[in-house]
Amino acid sequence: MEKVTRRKVTVIGAGNVGATTAQRVIETGLADVVLVDIVEGLPQGKALDLAEAAPVVGYDVAVTGTNDYADTAGSAIIVVTSGLARQPGMSRDDLLARNAGIVGSVVAQAAAVSPDAVIVVVTNPLDAMCHVAMTASGFPRERVIGMAGVLDSARFRAFIAAELDVSVRDVRTFVLGGHGDTMVPLPRYSTVGGVPITELLPAERIGQLVDRTRNGGAEVVALLKTGSAYYAPAAAVAEMVEAILLDQRRILPCAAYLTGEYGIDGLFVGVPVVLGSRGMEKVVEISLTDEEKAGLLHSAAAVRELFDKLPA
Repeated sequence: MEKVTRRKVTVIGAGNVGATTAQRVIETGLADVVLVDIVEGLPQGKALDLAEAAPVVGYDVAVTGTNDYADTAGSAIIVVTSGLARQPGMSRDDLLARNAGIVGSVVAQAAAVSPDAVIVVVTNPLDAMCHVAMTASGFPRERVIGMAGVLDSARFRAFIAAELDVSVRDVRTFVLGGHGDTMVPLPRYSTVGGVPITELLPAERIGQLVDRTRNGGAEVVALLKTGSAYYAPAAAVAEMVEAILLDQRRILPCAAYLTGEYGIDGLFVGVPVVLGSRGMEKVVEISLTDEEKAGLLHSAAAVRELFDKLPA
């Protein structure tokens, strides 16, 4: 009987985000997972722990921990979580130079042995790290995307559901722009059971929820004091991984390299995209009010400022 070869997802970085992402992907049962990290023993230990959970949870996929990129060869998806996490008082800009070096190195090694993979970048500052990953891999823009919009939208959905005391499953939102405090949540396109939230909440309260969404990551950092969010980011990555592996063609907000869409050229910015087996199948352009477009262009300008600070 011919052995069935499952697809492989590589998760680079075995910290909280990477290990939790590995767990989420494994529990879908869709692919084997390779967890890779520079620290000897760390990915091996976490992979062993995850493997020992399999009899209880019931997944049959394999999980491997390694320090060798040869073990990641032939991956369908490469998830990049490696890098320094934000500490209280640290801006995303502070992370830029150090994480650019880390991301450039790991992506070059992973892409060399998985030349057909789709890269999903999680490391902050997210939009700038997508540029680093695209340069280091040499991949086309369709196969380098950033996980930000799914997470930011999830935070907005959670806050709206709590405010209205309804199920999060009935809340749908869109968040555009850079991953940070210039992001642009769109109340007009945000609905509860198909009803726009502008019909359900006063403008002042919506504004407060928008502000909380923009500062969602910083709020978690301030509470944890010694780390940053990882449960919600991992869940967001897993949703993107599933859309790619199953060619679901989901419309999800992702950081994508724009070449004129929304009037933005040569930058990774969060926009709705069709996500399928080839990565970003296309950018979905939605109509924006003058105020919304101004917000998106302001956010893009902040991303451009970050991009211009990248090490040459």
